[in-house]
Amino acid sequence: MKRHTSLTSLKQISEINLTPLMDLTFILLITFIITFPLIEQGIPVNLPRGEADALEPDQSRTISLDIQGRLFLDDLPISDADLAAEMSMLGKADPDIVILVRADEEIKYKRLVEIMRILHDAKIARMALVTQPDERAKQR
Repeated sequence: MKRHTSLTSLKQISEINLTPLMDLTFILLITFIITFPLIEQGIPVNLPRGEADALEPDQSRTISLDIQGRLFLDDLPISDADLAAEMSMLGKADPDIVILVRADEEIKYKRLVEIMRILHDAKIARMALVTQPDERAKQR
């Protein structure tokens, strides 16, 4: 019996199947779309409402105080002493750095003043208190 196909006529597949690659890209895109708002917020803080100008600093660091009075520097827990040391180094290294302070609206005023004192002692002159937009001010 004679063979109908030859062994040499089989050709290699020279194309790459892009479907799995496109699926992976789509899954990564959806993952970033879902997680980006969570990354941006960081520490859950109920900010007070107020009217303020938008601040667009070139370089900034964020200090957060939650309702329990815990302190965070750029979403990492930190003690008061470590914050003072870090702010002192930042104040000497870059006098134009902007520190954004995010404090829960229910926190004791004394605790917020302690943080502001640390920034003042570190010779940091550019600081801002972060607030939520006030809907009542928009209605006027």
